[in-house]
Amino acid sequence: MPVSNATMLDLPFPPRSNPNQASVAQRHRDWLLHHEGLAVTITLPAYEKWDVPRLAAFTSPDSAADDLVLAADLLGFYFLFDDRFDSDLGRSPARVAEMCTRLTGLLHGNGPEPGARTAVEQAFADLWERSVRGMSRRWLARSAYNWEWYFACHPAEAAGRLTGRLPDRESYLALRRGTAAMETLFDMVERLNRFELPQEALHHPAFRRMRQLAADIPSFTNDVHSYAQELARGDVANIVMIVREELDSTPDEAAVEVMREAQRMVDRFVELSSEVPEICDLLGLSPAAREAARRYVDGLAAWIAGYHRWEIDTGRYAH
Repeated sequence: MPVSNATMLDLPFPPRSNPNQASVAQRHRDWLLHHEGLAVTITLPAYEKWDVPRLAAFTSPDSAADDLVLAADLLGFYFLFDDRFDSDLGRSPARVAEMCTRLTGLLHGNGPEPGARTAVEQAFADLWERSVRGMSRRWLARSAYNWEWYFACHPAEAAGRLTGRLPDRESYLALRRGTAAMETLFDMVERLNRFELPQEALHHPAFRRMRQLAADIPSFTNDVHSYAQELARGDVANIVMIVREELDSTPDEAAVEVMREAQRMVDRFVELSSEVPEICDLLGLSPAAREAARRYVDGLAAWIAGYHRWEIDTGRYAH
């Protein structure tokens, strides 16, 4: 049995698709052509087989058309930025750190000047400027922190490739939760749907736990689908590899166990989401804040369901 087809998650919240998807594809293609230096490991025809606008439509089903374009452009950036490290660059922690430090500077207004920016920096500067429009300073500070976390984890990932040693589970999770960029994507649940979650809800233990589950589920299932590619190029930050070592099992057996773990996380997410109305009551949230809480949880669920549906047949993991 191929690892990528090990099993499927049982999701009580089926994926929904944004009706604006068709109008987004060409605008996303235009953005990629404008930032043509962003892709260094893949051609545009091959990239289009990934169907990134479809992923955007699944994970942002309620966003307006302009916001869905931003969602697609962001997703394209994540994928193409990540793929840069499949080259020799991904085994040079110092070079990766320099690149990521320059990108982090753009978050804080002290990055490279426009005329001195690389293609990656130009693309990210455009995305960051579009992302912060209309958002509060509190949201901006949080999002900047999460982007810094994402960028700063890449040198550590490059160092791991040099050692060739499998990390233990705890070390894997610490790194994966950074490089997966899910916290930045969950910030964008608010931005792409034009609301902000009150801080007493955002940092409530149940919401924090739901956010972590919604981040770990796609990471686990992604590792199942990308296992063969990552094994071939010598990557070690993959939960299937770690579980295979833990269980002294075959890759297929490890993949099945990883999917079982992901399913347990889904079940726990559903349990926690059922507690949200009571949490809102206990916090004394206003009707508007309660609606924001509902939309936020719906956004996390859309990410779980939408990503899982997309990864099943995207050309990105074909091998």
